[in-house]
Amino acid sequence: MLSGRVIDLTHRLLPGQEEYGLELASHRVQDLYPQYHSRPEDHYVMTTIRLSPHIGTHIEAPSHLILGAPDVSQLALDRLVGEALIIDFTGKGDDEAITLSEVQAQAAHMKPGDIVLFRTGRSVLYRTERAHARPYVENQAIEWLVSQDIACLGTDASGIEQHGAERQVNHLSLFQRGIPLIEFLNNLDQIRGQRVMVCVLPWNMAGAEASPVRAIAVE
Repeated sequence: MLSGRVIDLTHRLLPGQEEYGLELASHRVQDLYPQYHSRPEDHYVMTTIRLSPHIGTHIEAPSHLILGAPDVSQLALDRLVGEALIIDFTGKGDDEAITLSEVQAQAAHMKPGDIVLFRTGRSVLYRTERAHARPYVENQAIEWLVSQDIACLGTDASGIEQHGAERQVNHLSLFQRGIPLIEFLNNLDQIRGQRVMVCVLPWNMAGAEASPVRAIAVE
């Protein structure tokens, strides 16, 4: 049984309002599956859903950029459940670099196997015209985090790359070591300490390079 304060780290998904597409339709069950029956006065419905797996708070697996690499159904769960370190960069401006020295300065309490979460304050921009306004992370900083044996990396912004770059070098640095990336986390400002237990669970969906997640923190 969970013991402690539970914080939802995900954005609520709204059909018809997501940037990459989410469509939901409700049907009487017998209209979809005639073999099932119900009385006319009963509420007995099923929905059909069409979506991009990159909507909302989502996780990206190595297969997103590397042919033949693990998909979301093949991510090791011990990379997605465990202790997390929150690193705060809410003072960073749009298109400003988060540097290696700045990451190292806040990583004194980092342990091998940690999930590292970047707090930029950009979760408030989700589903707005400025949704992709964010700082970026220098590749040296990502490479250093990878060398520290982190389990997973997450951010409350829309991403970690520099705008306009031809290659997603930070994604590749992570994915080549089997480290997944979580984008558009929410409510990191509600976590009181720098360390917290988190659980981030994607759909167990074979072949998908990404998946919406329900992520929680437990203080």
